[in-house]
Amino acid sequence: MKIAVAREGNKVAQHFGHCEGFEIFTEEAGRISGKQFFQNPGHKPGFLPNYLNDLGVNVIISGGMGSGAIEIFNEKNIEVITGASGDPSHNAESYLKGELKSAGSVCHEHEHHDSCEGH
Repeated sequence: MKIAVAREGNKVAQHFGHCEGFEIFTEEAGRISGKQFFQNPGHKPGFLPNYLNDLGVNVIISGGMGSGAIEIFNEKNIEVITGASGDPSHNAESYLKGELKSAGSVCHEHEHHDSCEGH
């Protein structure tokens, strides 16, 4: 399984589309066996969910995310976890333990991406 965490600096990004990049954790036998960082190739509607799908991602973890991206991830059977914050590694490990649940945070205003913080 591959778990992608939207990252800004060393924290979970609060807006998926505008993140610095994605930390992709590889899981084997219930444990993190590796990780790799992928720079965000650019924010275009509908592009990032397909990009992450092509990388073999099964789960995406972010602070907030637009409804369009969520719909595409759902179509591709990629689980979406929103409302996350803090350390990306900790979030990936919490997900594997079944302790990380989605808060359902959906960003509606792309022009005001800072407004997604704290939702």
